[in-house]
Amino acid sequence: MTHGIRMERLAVAAHIVAMVFGVAGLVLVLPHPAWVLALPAVGQRLFAWSMAGGGIVYILLGALAVILYGVRVLGARLLWGFFVPAVGLSLASELLGTSTGFPFGHYGYLDGLGYKIAGLVPFTIPLSWFYMGLVCFLLAYGGLGRLQREGLRLAGAVGLGAILLMAWDLALDPAMSQTPVPFWEFQEVGAFFGMPYRNLAGWVGTGVVFMTVAALGWGVMKAQRLNLDRRSLTLPLVIYLVNFLFGAVITLGLLAGSYWIPIGLGVGLGVIPALVCWWVAGRPVPTQVVLPELDLVAR
Repeated sequence: MTHGIRMERLAVAAHIVAMVFGVAGLVLVLPHPAWVLALPAVGQRLFAWSMAGGGIVYILLGALAVILYGVRVLGARLLWGFFVPAVGLSLASELLGTSTGFPFGHYGYLDGLGYKIAGLVPFTIPLSWFYMGLVCFLLAYGGLGRLQREGLRLAGAVGLGAILLMAWDLALDPAMSQTPVPFWEFQEVGAFFGMPYRNLAGWVGTGVVFMTVAALGWGVMKAQRLNLDRRSLTLPLVIYLVNFLFGAVITLGLLAGSYWIPIGLGVGLGVIPALVCWWVAGRPVPTQVVLPELDLVAR
């Protein structure tokens, strides 16, 4: 195992541990303040730090894991060709959203996710759009490997990738905006389990925009099709599943039982298609065999 792969797996493991720690704190410990008060002083400080900075840490670790993976599997040019539009355009969308209410509805970020750019959007938010956007795009791209036309495959990956991204939000948004320790809040009553319907449309639209720009850049930069099989898509699948599970466990653990409806929709629109894409990507893609021309001219 190379040093790069070790670092990649270590980052993924740390990302997962940070999320497990966060879920345990929010779902198990926080509802029982007596447990926190019973901790020694060091334990209380550690818990306070985890509540204040845990969100920042798990996002940074997720972005680091996907960057290391991207350099290894895609190469630096394709990775940064996705990173720049994903971070830049998602940040622009978030700044527009927190300023005007378009395209997500009127909302604002609270504390807990780090320094706010322009006093509005935590710097970690565009990084989460990047790493989850890339894993969604790659799962969709890998699952559409049987499409022979590269342009059609990229377009399909944009559409399906944006839906996978929105499906993740069905689990994440209630967990981050409606639980006892929220990280953002809607300033209007959302008709869909506290979320405005246009929030979901905004997620799809933002994903489509930055994935389209990235796909156009990839179409120019790539010399050949990417061959993504199950092995190469395992990390994107793991990142997608654990991030979905993170939001789902918090939502179902702290909110009313009816929230199984958005979680169920997220499973149907995100988890199951992601698993199917991963599975289909491992199957051999039929290729046309071209026989060499025979030189029939006598020499």
